[in-house]
Amino acid sequence: MAEKVADSEVSEGLPKYPSPRAARCPFAPPPELLELRDTGKSVVRVETWDGTTPWLATTHAAERELLSDPRLSANIGAPGYPHTTEAMKEHSAHMQPSINNTDGAEHSRWRRMLTSSFTRPRMQKLRPAIQEITDDLIDKMLAGPNPVDLNEALSLPLPSLMICELLGVPYEDHAFFQEHAGATNARFKTAEQGAETTRVLREYIAGLIEAKIDQPGEDVLSDLGERVKAGDLLMEEAAPLGHILLVAGHDTSANMITLGTALLLENPAQLALLRENSGDPKAVANAVEELLRYLTIPHLLARRAVVADIEIDGETIRAGEGVIASLPAGNWDPAAFPEPEKVDLTRKASHHLAFGWGPHQCVGQQLARVELQVVFGTLFRRIPTLRLATDLAELRFKEDSQAYGIYELPVAW
Repeated sequence: MAEKVADSEVSEGLPKYPSPRAARCPFAPPPELLELRDTGKSVVRVETWDGTTPWLATTHAAERELLSDPRLSANIGAPGYPHTTEAMKEHSAHMQPSINNTDGAEHSRWRRMLTSSFTRPRMQKLRPAIQEITDDLIDKMLAGPNPVDLNEALSLPLPSLMICELLGVPYEDHAFFQEHAGATNARFKTAEQGAETTRVLREYIAGLIEAKIDQPGEDVLSDLGERVKAGDLLMEEAAPLGHILLVAGHDTSANMITLGTALLLENPAQLALLRENSGDPKAVANAVEELLRYLTIPHLLARRAVVADIEIDGETIRAGEGVIASLPAGNWDPAAFPEPEKVDLTRKASHHLAFGWGPHQCVGQQLARVELQVVFGTLFRRIPTLRLATDLAELRFKEDSQAYGIYELPVAW
């Protein structure tokens, strides 16, 4: 193993990561990120918020190679792990093992607890329920004020209702857990704020699991409660897992619905194409994959620590250093997606990286796909006159969150 170079020895003159997006094109990745991708090097050193200097992978091929490499660890307490926030860095040494911070056999054990709950056939069986909820929410939207914030009317309620049904979480608590999901994903929260929102949500989930041990239902938290009761899982392990599922299960899909709607309203030709083909499930599914590629909601993932030296593209990434695989850059790599800056709903984009890659791919991606297919196949058919009720420049984009999106999307019809 070669000796790692100290961050302070290499940071001078390095590009800062992440860089801001261009106000004139808020759907596109930051221009400086795409410039790094175009340097001809698939991995480059960058300087992050805390002065550390991880490697940034910017091409589709390099990211798939690295994210599949067992020499990279998802353990956020491992030396060199490139932390996203002060809160994550402060508490990394005390994080309970879970599905998103373990490797190898231990990670497989966590994943097996959930895979049967989120299989593609099981998610397809939910399609009628998702369609019914979507139609009901649109009915209420049409009967209410005009204009309206799409986030409040549709984007947040749909995935929240579905993840509540799957997990066994009371939907009447949605304002509480949506607020804390936003705090969980905030980039600039302090260590104290991060610890507090984590404590509150995990105590909430633990309380639900304890109740389900006595009165189980047919839901994921009841399954976790059964494992806790059997001694196969500690409550200190079950609660973080439920926390992750609750936050990731609604916040990312909600952002995708809002951001995708805004993007389509700004691209009338592609919107017309989607509307014309809204009765064709394959065409709608293909369109959703392109929207996932183009927008890449988890814009600051994926991150790993290197546990053994790796040679890639003429560079040696050493044990104890960090790697950030920039999913937006990989999804805009022209070698994988010609003319990536064009939204093309007929593009074959299913090899995108919006759900990550390798063993840590999003476990809930099939649920997200069905939700998005139903929403985008229904919304513009039901409301053909839907339009933005404000200028694009007036929208507040979530550069301060680990999940990209728009805070409010006023729409009219």
